[in-house]
Amino acid sequence: MKATLFVDVTDPWSYIGATRFTRAAATYTILTGEPVRTTLRAHLLEPDLVSTGRPLMTALSERLGGADKAELLNIRVRAAARITGIDLNFEDAVEANSFDAWRLLTWADEAGPGVQYDLAQQLWRAHLLEGADIGDHDVLATRAALVGLDLETAEALLASTEYADAVRQQHATALEVGFDQLPAIVVDDEWSIAGVHSQHDYVQSLDRVRAERGTPWREDEQPD
Repeated sequence: MKATLFVDVTDPWSYIGATRFTRAAATYTILTGEPVRTTLRAHLLEPDLVSTGRPLMTALSERLGGADKAELLNIRVRAAARITGIDLNFEDAVEANSFDAWRLLTWADEAGPGVQYDLAQQLWRAHLLEGADIGDHDVLATRAALVGLDLETAEALLASTEYADAVRQQHATALEVGFDQLPAIVVDDEWSIAGVHSQHDYVQSLDRVRAERGTPWREDEQPD
């Protein structure tokens, strides 16, 4: 089974949903024996943003029309994150453009199973837990090295325009499909799951895909 997750590494809902879905995919594989190959693709929340390093809360207040509205949203997001085992830190977070992060993530997808997801997790943590600026090339290259990618190659990639067209195409695809909730998950290029759900619901969604696809049960499985 193939799952494509349209997300952004500046988006806390993407972080929560991708984490829950990946855990659900592992559970599904344990239950059915069928692996789920997960790939991340860019859905840029602020594609034209110029990174300034200003506090994220300031930016959200301006975007939403007031500090009160920003704080209400953050309370809701924090609650969902805590259920997932993520302790968000908006107070130290800074506004950032994720385009270069996605160039790096697109390259990481070619490095082997799990590398791209591990790098995305590093970038979400950097942005939403540690207050690092993921629009900064030094931050990006360092995080790439932490997941086993070559530091000098990452630095050279970031200094170039490599993978820029691929990222633009990923974002254009997300816009064409019309996703309005992240993460937006496409399974086997046919079934879609939009927004954040519980881990259990994600498992159930994958099982419904399996049933609609007509995949037979293994002999040692018992359907619910």
